[in-house]
Amino acid sequence: MSQAPDISVVLVDDQDLFREGVKVIVDAQEGMHVVGSAGDGLEAIRLVDELEPDVVLMDIRMPEMDGVETTRQLFAPERVARRSRPVRVIVLTTFNLDDRAATAIRYGASGFLLKDTTPVMLRDAIRTVHSGNAVLAPTDLSTLLDAQFREAVPPPAAYLALTERERAVFDAVARGLSNTEIAGLVFASESTVKTHVGAILRKLALRDRVQIVVFAHQHGLVP
Repeated sequence: MSQAPDISVVLVDDQDLFREGVKVIVDAQEGMHVVGSAGDGLEAIRLVDELEPDVVLMDIRMPEMDGVETTRQLFAPERVARRSRPVRVIVLTTFNLDDRAATAIRYGASGFLLKDTTPVMLRDAIRTVHSGNAVLAPTDLSTLLDAQFREAVPPPAAYLALTERERAVFDAVARGLSNTEIAGLVFASESTVKTHVGAILRKLALRDRVQIVVFAHQHGLVP
């Protein structure tokens, strides 16, 4: 059996020393390595376009172009369409439940980490977002998104076209449940749940499970 390729990581931070320290930590983990680093948002966009990494670790506060705007541009529809594979972004911040981090998540980031996180938590976060999940606990993510979407927008026709079973799976994902938990809830196998999640993402034109949570808050669909 062939071994899965390493998770490729790009680091974005305006502090050279911090980038070098994170690179040492990431490269020491099994199954992942740093393929590039950038000191500002513009350089980060160029690198991501060129290297197509699996995960980007993005500092939220940088001069000229901060991590929020860089994330927004990385997930612009025309840029996403040109990629051969998805990229996941983890924003790095010094503040817990940072409003800027919440905005970055709304633009497409998969969650955030505090910059003083442990090497083990960083490793686990990279693996988590690479698999399409958020690196925030569901309650923390809900707290952030509730502040972002104070007035719900009516759901689009695409949501109304979901089947009853897909709606049930959508609700469970929006609550932060895993595939195993959802399978027990809807009395289906995990592979069937994965199929439903894939159908939901396709029908709603969403990238991953994190964006299902964002969509649910945006349209007042959180159970």
